[in-house]
Amino acid sequence: MSVPTVAEILVSEFGEVTIPMPPRRGFTADDLDRIPDLPPHTELIDGSLVLVSPQKRFHMFVLKLLEQQLDAQVPEDMVTYREMTVRLAERQRPEPDLMLVREGDGQGVHDTWIEPQLVALAVEVISPESEVRDHERKPQLYAEAGIPHFWLVEEEAHMEAVVYAYELDPVNKKYGNLTVYRERLKTSAPCDLDIDLTRVSRAGRGSSAGRDA
Repeated sequence: MSVPTVAEILVSEFGEVTIPMPPRRGFTADDLDRIPDLPPHTELIDGSLVLVSPQKRFHMFVLKLLEQQLDAQVPEDMVTYREMTVRLAERQRPEPDLMLVREGDGQGVHDTWIEPQLVALAVEVISPESEVRDHERKPQLYAEAGIPHFWLVEEEAHMEAVVYAYELDPVNKKYGNLTVYRERLKTSAPCDLDIDLTRVSRAGRGSSAGRDA
């Protein structure tokens, strides 16, 4: 067990902030379940805790659309997961924005993480604070763990979503075979899907109109 017994209290412009002191070799995947009072959606990347900042409206609308459409269209042996970490290695436990998971043996109802071999698709929606991680480190980790499909979603114009869909090269453990989707995401991998991406911008306009009324 590597959970620190001492916490460091820092004084900042936000007042006193309690930071758990990491062990010499960093935190482990099991530590996420042991450290008390961690903020929601805390991830572990390279043995370091990563705290997630509040998300913007675009992020929320994209996740809502993709989750609804995946739930409606995926085959019976797949399930959409949100707000769940995937345990990639001893010191790697990120939380994709969405995952498409093949239901398998050994999953318990009280598990707090997913095994990477069950994940058919990992989805990350880029936020300003996570841009480097989403573009660089997370795809590298997902590919090394053998997750066959990875989607990266960006806001190309105001509330307009573009999806970069990658497939894994299993020999080199890198993502390639890029397909870019605008307005409509129609694919057969990892399963048959047909998603109207323009619903994100329409939802955003409707929300703004209601707020400004």
